Amino acid sequence: MTADPYTGPIGRAYTGPIGTVDWHTGGEPFRIVPVSPPAVTGRGPTVAERRTAAMADAGVQWTRALLCGEPRGHADMYGAFLVPPDDAGAHLGALFWHKDGFSTACGHGTIALGAWAVSTGLVPASADGTTDVVIDVPSGRVTASVRTVGGRVADVTFVNVPGHVHARGVEVATSQGAVTVDIAFGGAMYAVLPAYRLGLRVRPRDVTAFVAAGREIRDALNAAHAAEHPEDPRLSGVYGTVFTEEAGAPVERPDGTWLLHHRNVTVFADGQVDRSPCGSGTAALVALLADAGELRLGDELRNESVVGSVFRARIERPATVRGRHAVVPAVTGTAYATGTSRFTVDPDDTLLPGFVLR
Repeated sequence: MTADPYTGPIGRAYTGPIGTVDWHTGGEPFRIVPVSPPAVTGRGPTVAERRTAAMADAGVQWTRALLCGEPRGHADMYGAFLVPPDDAGAHLGALFWHKDGFSTACGHGTIALGAWAVSTGLVPASADGTTDVVIDVPSGRVTASVRTVGGRVADVTFVNVPGHVHARGVEVATSQGAVTVDIAFGGAMYAVLPAYRLGLRVRPRDVTAFVAAGREIRDALNAAHAAEHPEDPRLSGVYGTVFTEEAGAPVERPDGTWLLHHRNVTVFADGQVDRSPCGSGTAALVALLADAGELRLGDELRNESVVGSVFRARIERPATVRGRHAVVPAVTGTAYATGTSRFTVDPDDTLLPGFVLR
């Protein structure tokens, strides 16, 4: 019999070893934990409720900190505990985590989970074609459509929950002066603004300044309760700030549709920088562009990250959320396996469960 890695004499959530599978999507890490703590796999019945349980459980939080913080991770680590789905209509459920807690959505993680599920055979797929992997996450049910060519994953398109504009033209005071942001929902709430408003460019050397500004904007908006979800308070609060930049003029394609080219830096949670173009942040941007009439059905957004990785996004279909216009976004990217780990704990370790040092 295999010992339960989440119980033991040290009186914490974990004695080890815990197996993980590491991937990256557009440069952003994603640590998958296939065998998750019983405190989240045994509660429910929904993934949203499991997230609430995880946030309240000291043992689960300890395990998250162990796998995310140094020396086993780092300040910008991201991952997920796999949990049962809400019902038989989905293949799996996922609780997304980072150094500060548990998020409601994660686009780059959804892409990685789709690629992992097909690559491991968890969800059978043909050598050539597209296979849907259905995943329940705290913000709702999402689908990762995995395209395979020659038996290998070529790319993954995730169809997100409906995105919508929450507020336009919200003024925020920062140490660099007042700025105006828009707030949109893409599975989580994001504040979105052009980088030039802070005198910055989307480039690696400006990342430190983006982190400081992202924290200020997020904290100010949340203190003002500027992003309260009208139906589910668990989805309230600005999760991240998306600093955008146009990378070129829109290009009309032969069929009359348009290609938009943007780049961005997304700062989420407490100062984490997304190396990918940010899946749920891209979904929020799609909602804003659609609302402004800049992105229509058939058009495509090429969204580039600060490290040069690219997501392609489009409107899957129109939607209605509480009587207001919304869109269901589809975001395409690639994910790659980077390794596997067996994490252990020495009960004499004085730095458990870990630390974060920027």
